Amino acid sequence: MSMANLNGERKHILLVEDCEDDWELMAFKLREYKLAFARGFEEGLRLARWQLFDLFILDNWLPDGSGVGLCRLIRKFDPRTPILFYSAAAYDRDIVEALRSGAQAYLVKPVELDDLERAVAGLTSPRRWKGL
Repeated sequence: MSMANLNGERKHILLVEDCEDDWELMAFKLREYKLAFARGFEEGLRLARWQLFDLFILDNWLPDGSGVGLCRLIRKFDPRTPILFYSAAAYDRDIVEALRSGAQAYLVKPVELDDLERAVAGLTSPRRWKGL
């Protein structure tokens, strides 16, 4: 399984999450990827607009906005990059709203680390875009 993008570089993931413990967890489990971190909505939106990413991972509860709102804004300028929610917001309405806003997958915290790794690998796989 290739962790490189079309340029041969490690795939670049933006994690928008205010909990630094989750940053450390992601950095450990997803060390094959190049990770960028944002603490909240505004910082995440700024980075998403100005850098190219192979995947966005969003928390749904951010200190300065919602992950769903961020997802909707990202979709306005980037309709193709996959979005994965990784959040403790576990209500059915939260999950449905995130998927309707343009996300491809939603993982509820706490999640098995292997499930996280599989979801990221599946969403960043070149086969995912085959036929588009």
